[in-house]
Amino acid sequence: MTEQDLRPPVWVGHVVLETGRLEETAQFMRKIGMRPIVQRTDVAVFELRGGTHLVLVAKPGAVAGEASFDLMVEDLRATHGHFIGLGLAPTAIEAVSDNHERFLVREPAGNTLNFFSNHVSGRPV
Repeated sequence: MTEQDLRPPVWVGHVVLETGRLEETAQFMRKIGMRPIVQRTDVAVFELRGGTHLVLVAKPGAVAGEASFDLMVEDLRATHGHFIGLGLAPTAIEAVSDNHERFLVREPAGNTLNFFSNHVSGRPV
């Protein structure tokens, strides 16, 4: 890290989501704006803001549930409206604390993804 670089020196590299429907889940991630990096029959990798990679792992018989990670977007209301327009059926936006709002979306394999409003510190990240 240089003196000019004010970002924290570490970040999340990879988050993993197992899916029994890799192709459909991968299409969903592209649809919501993730950048495809690798797509094979057993794994797909997508890049998110900040360089984090979402690794989708094909797992026949995977049990769907709430993803072990959440996602954050710049404008929660605009994203919610965009997802409605895409036919993704997000839940209503709800307040979860004084400065956090969220909605949920279910991806094709049945996993639930939490989308939170932007709540970064305002410093370089």
